[in-house]
Amino acid sequence: MLDSLDITILKKLQENGRTKRNELAELVGLSLPSLSDRLNKLEENDIIEGYYTKLNRHKFNLDIMAFILVIMDSSKNYEKLTEHVKKTPEILECHAILGEGSHIMKALVKDTKSLEHLLSKIQSWPGVNRTVTNFVLSTIKETTNINI
Repeated sequence: MLDSLDITILKKLQENGRTKRNELAELVGLSLPSLSDRLNKLEENDIIEGYYTKLNRHKFNLDIMAFILVIMDSSKNYEKLTEHVKKTPEILECHAILGEGSHIMKALVKDTKSLEHLLSKIQSWPGVNRTVTNFVLSTIKETTNINI
């Protein structure tokens, strides 16, 4: 599966996804072609799912981040909910959950009027009984890194 070189490469890429291949090769003591082969295998095996750029949301006037708990009547509308979520750019994340509610969504909008519009849209989707919304005041930690 993964060896110590793979782990070192993955940790470095999580730290900085723009790390150059020659720098990675030097870090783990591999030739550039060997490193490229490893990266290709990590991508082919879906260990590396993508490379991302994190944007400052405030520079785009996206001032309201909210977590929206969705309470549905049953799971029979799960596929319809999934389709709607995928077509809604304001929803950054959607997770099926256990406990209170069936899904929790992370949404990003410009202002309260935009949030009201988004909530109205979500509440009109088939099977959605109600939503509970929590505003984010500040973010202490936000990462896509996993501890490996």
